[in-house]
Amino acid sequence: MNLTINGVETPIESGPLTSLLDVLREELGITSPKAGCEQGGCGACTVLVDGEPRRSCLTPAASVDGAAITTVEGLGTPENLSPVQQAFTHHYAAQCGFCTSGMMMASQAYIDGGGTDDREAIQHALGGHVCRCTGYVKIIDAVAAVVRGESFDPNVTAAGTAMTNLGGMA
Repeated sequence: MNLTINGVETPIESGPLTSLLDVLREELGITSPKAGCEQGGCGACTVLVDGEPRRSCLTPAASVDGAAITTVEGLGTPENLSPVQQAFTHHYAAQCGFCTSGMMMASQAYIDGGGTDDREAIQHALGGHVCRCTGYVKIIDAVAAVVRGESFDPNVTAAGTAMTNLGGMA
């Protein structure tokens, strides 16, 4: 099997029924998608498959053969954060960081799909994601800011605190 992971064509050696989450984490060492519930309920493992959000824990590798997979590492780089990463940083939308990668991927799909800055619409779009730390307010603020086209200093949060390695926690 072959996948394009964050723009790089990558041969996969795992078996066809291996979950995409296990392929990413175990075979390829990409740790941003998290193994939360491993039942599709928490959203921590969300990645984009051909631009659509998908729970990687429920996705057999064979079902995405030839697909383009984007993880949070494919959104931007530490030196050049994407608008979603900048907004999450600025609004301090990541607390413990466990859900952050999945939230960012669902947020990116919402924005790419023409989402609006309507708070209820954003809340609905992120409804399948569980966050125990933020209460979602800061996450919704961040997504709305990106939709409105706001720009931020990627090194400074709203509280003036520098954050690093957003979403990269193993």
